[in-house]
Amino acid sequence: MTKKVAFLFPGQGSQAVGMGKDLYESCESAKQVFDTADEVLGKTITTMCFEGPEDALKQTVNTQPSIVTMSIAALEALKSQCDVTPAYVAGHSLGEYCALVAANSMNYIDAAKAVRKRGIYMQEEVPAGVGGMAAIMGLESTEIEKAIADIPQVQVANYNCPGQIVISGKKESEEQGAEKCKEAGARRAVMLNVSGPFHSDLLKGAGEKLEKVLDSIEINEPQIPYVANVNASYITKQEDIKPLLVKQVSSSVRWQQSVETMVEDGVDTFIELGP
Repeated sequence: MTKKVAFLFPGQGSQAVGMGKDLYESCESAKQVFDTADEVLGKTITTMCFEGPEDALKQTVNTQPSIVTMSIAALEALKSQCDVTPAYVAGHSLGEYCALVAANSMNYIDAAKAVRKRGIYMQEEVPAGVGGMAAIMGLESTEIEKAIADIPQVQVANYNCPGQIVISGKKESEEQGAEKCKEAGARRAVMLNVSGPFHSDLLKGAGEKLEKVLDSIEINEPQIPYVANVNASYITKQEDIKPLLVKQVSSSVRWQQSVETMVEDGVDTFIELGP
């Protein structure tokens, strides 16, 4: 029986010092991805991925191009050794750019440049300490939405999976939201060690700046349907991509819904490519 395959690409938080070094040393096509990133971005991505230091790697401006580079290197390594074509592709937040590369909608160099700018704009938009994120464990998404509904400047950022939802927003609002979720029955509320309130309305300005970068990039019609974070729907038209990438910066990542969309359509094998 033929399996129906989807390629998945992870987002920020999956990085680790040393990522991709084994691919670099063992696979020529992966090595070319890293070498191109060093050349195009004017900074040593290979050093950042392989040696860190960790504090530098986890800065958004460095994390985003590093994860994209490592993920595309993994994709190229897979393609060089296996004959597998996905029915669909999807990426979590930052990983959506890798999905677009896998769908032949965007070339790798443009993706690396775009996410570097994306990281800069996201880091600049909200000063450190002003915003935050919290993972809510063991509470249904509808209950979380209800618990935070009356709190200004906090929202669901990531629908990751049943029982693990992330909220994001202004620091005091996010902390209040976490307390409300615990009162509503959440098993745990964990404050995340992140540099900003990602996927919240506080980052709308970063999305607007990113739009100008995307205007300068060639975006083609996907050759493989990809599932967008914003609406968990298949995207097949070129004109839909840029508005969704702009909106994605400040919108919820509907990852659980995205995976469910593919499962309902018969996908039974998921291959994750990245750190």
